Amino acid sequence: MQKLGDFKLPNFFNYPPYFTLQPVKDTREKQIQLWKELILDYCRTQKIFIVEPENFPLFTNSGIERSLSHEAREVFLSALVSEGRAEWMDKGHRKCLVLWHRIQDWADLVLRFVKDNGLEDSVMTVEEIRSGIESRGTELYGIDRTVLMRALKLLEHKGKLAIFKGTSADDEGVKFSI
Repeated sequence: MQKLGDFKLPNFFNYPPYFTLQPVKDTREKQIQLWKELILDYCRTQKIFIVEPENFPLFTNSGIERSLSHEAREVFLSALVSEGRAEWMDKGHRKCLVLWHRIQDWADLVLRFVKDNGLEDSVMTVEEIRSGIESRGTELYGIDRTVLMRALKLLEHKGKLAIFKGTSADDEGVKFSI
C-alpha cells in the first residue's frame, strides 16, 4: 500500500482512471464518493483545514504520473461543499475550508473537552482551547481558528458559553456555563 507521509493511501489511488473524471454517471458517483472520503480522511489525520486545490498533495500521484484536472479537483471539493463538509473561501475557488467534522460536531467536541477537564464554570482564551496544555492530544489541538470560533458561537447561541473580546484576537476569552 502506498503512503503519503504517514498516511496510507487507498488502492484506487494507484488506478489511473480515478484521476480522470469518469463520463458514466454511476462510475462518476462512485469516484466522487471515494475522493470525498479520501479528502476528509486525509485532512482529518493530517489536521489540514485549508485546501488549495492547485497545491493539494492528494491530487497528484507521481508514481503513476497522474494528476487530477482543475475541473476534477473542483468537482470533488464542490461535492464536499454541497454536503456541508467544506466551504469555498473565495469566489475563484482557490481555497477551500474542509470540515472533516461539521461545526455542530466541533461544538460537541468542545463541550466534551470542557466536561472531561472539569472546566464547566471556567474561563479560557480561545488560544488555550486551540493550543493549551489541556487540549494536547485532543482533536481540538491545532484546530483552525475560524472553525473553532464558529463552533464557539454556536455554543454561545445555545447559552453554553459567553465569548468576550480582549484587546487583540489572541486574548479573546470564553466563559463556560455548562
